[in-house]
Amino acid sequence: MKKIQEYEKDLASIRTMMERSAKFISLSGLSGVMAGIYALAGAVAAYFIAYYPVSPLRYRIYSVQDPPTLLKLIAVALAVLAASLTTGFFLSSRKARRDGSSLWTPASRRLLLSVSIPLLTGGIFVLIMLGTGHYGLAAPACLIFYGLALIHGSANTVDEIRYLGYSEIILGLLATGFPGYGLIFWAIGFGLLHIFYGSIMYRKYEK
Repeated sequence: MKKIQEYEKDLASIRTMMERSAKFISLSGLSGVMAGIYALAGAVAAYFIAYYPVSPLRYRIYSVQDPPTLLKLIAVALAVLAASLTTGFFLSSRKARRDGSSLWTPASRRLLLSVSIPLLTGGIFVLIMLGTGHYGLAAPACLIFYGLALIHGSANTVDEIRYLGYSEIILGLLATGFPGYGLIFWAIGFGLLHIFYGSIMYRKYEK
């Protein structure tokens, strides 16, 4: 009986080692929650820049055609991105140290490469849309390409990332039918969905 238990323990250890080498499992769920909070804060800032005092539920696509307003919104988005990346790096590094692993592994390099291609493509596409005056497609495109990046990289990390990607794509497709309401969909996709899936990852892998 004791030998069987030892074999099972050895098999579990081997399985864990293989999973760590094949997948990047140091991704912190708490960093997803924080990214969602940053995104919601950014959405509030964007509301005061582009909509206040009018309700953001009203169709106000013309409010983002003003160049100074558009530049302010881009600055808010970049600030949210910078805060999210910094927090994600810090929390994931801490999780990796706690798990006795490294943040920079073959799996993490594959993950970075997998997500970078859709993200760069999406970023260029969004800039083209903004440059040609198709402002209503910016938020849907961000959600769709972000979802594609997550799905493309999900083979190298935890399963929840793939489901988050599916959710982002579905939300982005819905947003294309409601141009002018991008702020609402942006807040849901980058805010609430990050908090939801980040909480699941935190409870499942870190508690």
